[in-house]
Amino acid sequence: MNMPSMLPAFLLISIIFIVVSPNGAVGSPQFSAMFVFGDSIVDDGNNNNLNTRAKANFVPYGIDFNKGPTGRFCNGKTIIDFLGDLLGLPYLPAFTSTNTTGTNILNGVNYASAGAGILDESGRHLVMPSNLAILQFLQTVSLTFTQLYNMTQGDRFTLTQQVKNFQTTLNQLKSQMNAEQLSQYLAKSLVVMILGSNDYINNYLLPSLYPTTSRLKPKEYADLLINRYTQQILALQGLGLRKFVLAGVGPLGCIPSQLASGAAPRGKCVSFVNDIVGLFNQQLSSLVDQLNANHSGAIFVYGNTFTGFTDILNNPRSYGFWVTDTAFCGFGRHQGQVSCLPFFFPCLFRDQYVFWDAFHPTQAVNKIIAQRAYTGPPSDCYPINVKQMAEM
Repeated sequence: MNMPSMLPAFLLISIIFIVVSPNGAVGSPQFSAMFVFGDSIVDDGNNNNLNTRAKANFVPYGIDFNKGPTGRFCNGKTIIDFLGDLLGLPYLPAFTSTNTTGTNILNGVNYASAGAGILDESGRHLVMPSNLAILQFLQTVSLTFTQLYNMTQGDRFTLTQQVKNFQTTLNQLKSQMNAEQLSQYLAKSLVVMILGSNDYINNYLLPSLYPTTSRLKPKEYADLLINRYTQQILALQGLGLRKFVLAGVGPLGCIPSQLASGAAPRGKCVSFVNDIVGLFNQQLSSLVDQLNANHSGAIFVYGNTFTGFTDILNNPRSYGFWVTDTAFCGFGRHQGQVSCLPFFFPCLFRDQYVFWDAFHPTQAVNKIIAQRAYTGPPSDCYPINVKQMAEM
C-alpha cells in the first residue's frame, strides 16, 4: 500500500512499525514523544558527568534495573520509566547523551537533573553526602554538616537551563521534519514536569545556607515558586508543546532525611514540612485551572503525588510494604542521615520498603504512582488522567 507523501514522518513511523522498546513496551505509542523536566526523582543520567556529588551512577543504584546503575536515583525504574511502559514508549535518552551519534530523540528526551529546582539557586549546595569520600573525610576531620554544605558545591541543570536544553533538541528536530510536521509532533507530545522538592529540601529548609526562610513566609515562598514555574511552563507552551502533566511535591516531611532530623514524634511525619509543601501544591492545582482557562489549545494536568504517596504511607500493607519510615540504603537515624554509598551490599526484600535512600522511593512505589497518574481518578490526576490525555 502506498502512503501519501505528505503524511508526517512521525505518523508514518507509528503506522508502519510496531514499537518494541528496550523496556519491553510493545504497541503503538500513545503520544508522539515524552519530554521530561525535573529533579533526581526522574533524572536518568544527566548528572553523571557533572561536577557534583548528586550522582547515582554507581552500585547499588540500579541493582534492579536491566541496564544497571545509569544515574537513576532508585534501585530500579523511575516513575517516567513505568509511565513510558504504559504509553508504549522506550526509555528516554538523557539530554547529555543526545549529541551522541545514533541517539534517537524522536521518542522524547529526559532533561531532569538531580539537585535542580524551580529557582535557579535551589540545590547549589548539596545536602546529601552520597560519596564514600565524603564519609571518609568527615571521619578524619572535625566538620559540621553546615561547614560541609558550604564547601560542597555541585553543578546541575536548573529548570531554566532544562528549558534551554529543550530548545537545543528542538533545533535538532527541525532538521528531521518540516515546520508543519514539527508542529503536529509537538502538539501530540507529552510533557512531564516534576519539580519543587529541591526548592524546599535544598533551599527553604536550610536557613543556615539560604535566606529565603528569613525573608519569605511559607505562603510568600509558594507564590514565588509558582510565579517562576509559570514563566517556564509558558515558555515551553510557546515553543509548541500542548499537553502538560505538572506533578505536585510529595510529603517531604515523611522522607527519611527529614525524619532523621528528630523534628517529629516517633511514628509521625514532620508536619510543618508537609504543611508548607501543601501550600505549593494547592497553588499548583489552582494554576492548572488558570492555565486551562487561558489556553484553550492546550491541556494542563495536576499530578497529585502528595495524596498518592500519603495513601501508600497510611495503608502500606494493602500495597505490600512493611517498612515506611526507614531508607533501604543509608546510614544513621532512619538510615536517612547519610544516603546510599557506593558498593553498599543490599539484602533482599527491597520491594517491601517505601524508601530506597534518604530522599527517593523504591521502584515499587514508582510503579504505583505511575499507574495512578495513567488511569487514576481526578483525586490522583486532575482534571483528567494521562490515558485520557492520550485519547484527546
